[in-house]
Amino acid sequence: MGERSSGRRALITGITGQDGSYLAEFLLQQGYEVHGMVRRSSTESSERIAHIQEKLHLHQADLLDQGSLIELVRSAQPREIYNLAAQSFVPTSWAQPGLTGEFTGLGVTRMLEAVRLVDPGIRFYQASSSEMFGRTRETPQNEATPFHPRSPYGVAKAYGHHITVNYRESFGIFAASGILFNHESPRRGREFVTRKISEGVARIKLGLQSELRHGNLDSKRDWGYAPEYVRAMWLMLQQEKPADFVVGSGTHHTPREFAELAFAELNLDPADFLTHDPALLRPAEVDTLLADPSRAQKQLGWRAETGLAELVRIMVHADLEAQERISGRRRRGAGAR
Repeated sequence: MGERSSGRRALITGITGQDGSYLAEFLLQQGYEVHGMVRRSSTESSERIAHIQEKLHLHQADLLDQGSLIELVRSAQPREIYNLAAQSFVPTSWAQPGLTGEFTGLGVTRMLEAVRLVDPGIRFYQASSSEMFGRTRETPQNEATPFHPRSPYGVAKAYGHHITVNYRESFGIFAASGILFNHESPRRGREFVTRKISEGVARIKLGLQSELRHGNLDSKRDWGYAPEYVRAMWLMLQQEKPADFVVGSGTHHTPREFAELAFAELNLDPADFLTHDPALLRPAEVDTLLADPSRAQKQLGWRAETGLAELVRIMVHADLEAQERISGRRRRGAGAR
């Protein structure tokens, strides 16, 4: 547990997730005292923050419990709150739509209420999502593009986004939303398509599995590298006035392209291993997501730096090394690096 500092203090909900762990690292590097919210859960994993856990102040609270959030904010006394916690896997939102709404939608309201009641001077960041655009009416999408979410997750995120704007306009809270497009890394959850591909390709290379099952490989997504995107979150809370920002690369690709790059990285032919599984298709697909990040570039001075090929390379080799370590197997062939 880190020592209390007299400098800047931040609270991250969802600190054990991909974005939360990278944001915690980034804020520590900026000299922040970093507090994190964790849920009391037998399945809670701290794997992503294990290497920095001694530098963090962790608190137990739950987005479903208003009282625990009020106590959390009182105890941590943050100057900035980054609300990253959510039920964030789109397919699960169809299986558990009510719970997704409670965590991903109403959970934002409870966090904002805690800020309003304890200290309205706290700066608040809400993790909005490109999934709010859903059936897009225009391409690319910017901060003024209308929302048409196509999943319970997207609907809940749209609620969270609008309630953040409402608290900003109603109570004068410095509340900003980052409408982040897809951002990936070796810390991405294994259920997400990019990580499923990178880990699957690594396992195939080592002879640990024989096929990679997939759903829709032809939807278009704007992908970036997660460590760069958490810096955009921080920049939003350093501005003079709160605003909402689209954060993305401004380019889009398909999961098929991602898979082809991943297999090519290890000298494998995707045609030998890809198997279509209709069970992996969404009930309602989001066909094209493409960011127009010009406001973020102009006002925040932020832009995505890592292209798709480099992102795939980072993820595939991280998973290859992890699978070698776990299985004791070693790669063979010219694809080894």
